Amino acid sequence: MEDPALLLALGFCAGVLAGLFGVGGGLLFVPALVLVGDLSQVEAAATSLLAILPTVAAGTWRQWRYGNVRWSTALLLGIGAVFGVEAGVRLAQWLPEQELRRLFALLVFAVAAQIAWRYRRPPSYAPPDDAAPR
Repeated sequence: MEDPALLLALGFCAGVLAGLFGVGGGLLFVPALVLVGDLSQVEAAATSLLAILPTVAAGTWRQWRYGNVRWSTALLLGIGAVFGVEAGVRLAQWLPEQELRRLFALLVFAVAAQIAWRYRRPPSYAPPDDAAPR
């Protein structure tokens, strides 16, 4: 997959999703690189990790300007992720390609199910009295 226009379009879509939902790299890049880019699951995951760096930098900067970044929380998550990614890379190298694809699909479905489950419940807060339409 060396079509620059397609890669830029994919990057743009991932950027929109990252800015909107805080996701995009793995959930968009990995399946697209496997299906369209003819990369293995491991190559797609590794490429996605590198490709998300500019998105992370730009998104963090913009969210920081709005006052939305919780630095101590991010630092703790980041430290844990550094150690976790090492374990994940080793596991990805050890697992057969088909098993890795199945596990990725299971992860995507689990995330979608969790979001759908939370969405079906009514909000746990009551709007203020003055929020009612007039």
